[in-house]
Amino acid sequence: MKDQYVHHTETIRTPAKINLHLEILARRTDGYHDLETLMVPISIFDSLSFTATSDEKLTLRCGWEPGIEAHRIASQHWGVESPWEPLPAPEQNLAWRAIARLREEAQVETGGHLRITKRIPAAAGLGGASSNAAAALVLANRGWNLHWDTDRLAELASRLGSDVPFFLYGEAAICRGRGERIETLGTIPRLHVVVVRPLQGLSTADVFRRCRVPESPQSCQPMADALRRGDNVAVAAGLHNRLHAASAALSPSVARMVDALQQVGGVGYSMSGSGTSHFVMCRNHRHAQTVAGRMRSIGIGAVFQAQSV
Repeated sequence: MKDQYVHHTETIRTPAKINLHLEILARRTDGYHDLETLMVPISIFDSLSFTATSDEKLTLRCGWEPGIEAHRIASQHWGVESPWEPLPAPEQNLAWRAIARLREEAQVETGGHLRITKRIPAAAGLGGASSNAAAALVLANRGWNLHWDTDRLAELASRLGSDVPFFLYGEAAICRGRGERIETLGTIPRLHVVVVRPLQGLSTADVFRRCRVPESPQSCQPMADALRRGDNVAVAAGLHNRLHAASAALSPSVARMVDALQQVGGVGYSMSGSGTSHFVMCRNHRHAQTVAGRMRSIGIGAVFQAQSV
């Protein structure tokens, strides 16, 4: 009965991610790239809730966390750049598109309401939109009593975006193909990182259009082995992102970031995804606090202290 859905709301936190390794293997005929990447979810979170409803509408309310929104508006008023960009219209939001696709394929006749509180910077290579979409699929699957398993949701997720399937599994993983082939790594020792998102963002599509396929791609297996044995020195030494050169060519913020990161005393650094966010590997929580303070004093963007989850 439709009435069973009214006022049933569930809320979860949706994590960001960083890419410890990202390699381009080939350019595909469908316009995408075959890649191999090792991603880790981290403790920068959005919040997402889903309410199954008895009508046929799909609605979304999405906004920045109040403190962030106040900062964004003030920045605009003062005429300065801000890392907090305007958010897309509901029908363009990946989470809304995810539940619309799920409802269509599952032939659900009722509706649902999504609410998202954003804290993960957009256009940053941190996977916020993809994480939201994965969470929306999970909650709508429960709210509509569909009982789809994770693999079935992942097949749908792969048609929404390359990073969406990864977030369904909730742990570090190697992702291949367009990102839809997932090899989870299980429990890994905790990583401590500091993430910085410069004032300027980048379009993922623009970065991939500019990237070059290497003659000798680097395997992410050494990184996976180092993670499993808890060798953070080897992890830091092996950080790799093939998209960095393309992003640096498109964004002066990325090009300047390396100079800044060399000053803060981390044990390694890299760019996440297609940028513009970068992260610094740290020895422990206290070291991360020190690095975060140094990065804030430089004033190169929004700074976050985080750990793997």
